[in-house]
Amino acid sequence: MTTQSSLASQLKDFQTGFLGQAPQETVETMVKATSDLEQSGIINNSLQVGAQAPDFELPDPTGKQIKLSALLANGPVVLNFYRGEWCPYCNLEIRAYQQSLPEFQRLGAQVVAISPELPDSSLTMQEKHALSFPVLSDVGNRVARDYGLVFTLDASLQPLYKGFGIDIPAHNGDDSYELPVPATYVVDSMGTIRYAYANADYTLRAEPTEVLAAVKAL
Repeated sequence: MTTQSSLASQLKDFQTGFLGQAPQETVETMVKATSDLEQSGIINNSLQVGAQAPDFELPDPTGKQIKLSALLANGPVVLNFYRGEWCPYCNLEIRAYQQSLPEFQRLGAQVVAISPELPDSSLTMQEKHALSFPVLSDVGNRVARDYGLVFTLDASLQPLYKGFGIDIPAHNGDDSYELPVPATYVVDSMGTIRYAYANADYTLRAEPTEVLAAVKAL
């Protein structure tokens, strides 16, 4: 089984299981919020292929500052923006990229994951999946905003998330409820975006094999 099919099937399996257990009213609220976000046009405002990737410097869980331009000096970079350690879909995605990491490394590419969470939550994500690539804290979504990815979690979802035991203000260190839509970019050594994937439906993610193909095409 390929990483691509396993990621797609795991995402679908989790969604099917959740939908089978959640109250219908909860499901309808979540579906409507996703539909509203899709119709907002946020994806049209996100950075596309051919754009220059904004440089940034963000801390890893140890406080070490990681700068995109410094990474690009060593080759292409795969940027993965995810919602948070609390998101099961993000966990499945990040784990899939860890599984594919040797293939990215053979192509000379580096993988970097970015979320708006405080460093402690980034550390939890890194340790949970024994990640061998950096997990950076974009507190305040400063970088995600530069990439056109930021939205405010719909007010109808905020109490639902709390009911699930998800305290986004505690994870992110503010009460803005701002999150990035999940997105994956391949940035070449010149800083140009060569592959771009962003989706307002958080249950869908870029397949590692597609991203690998984009890296191979550089």
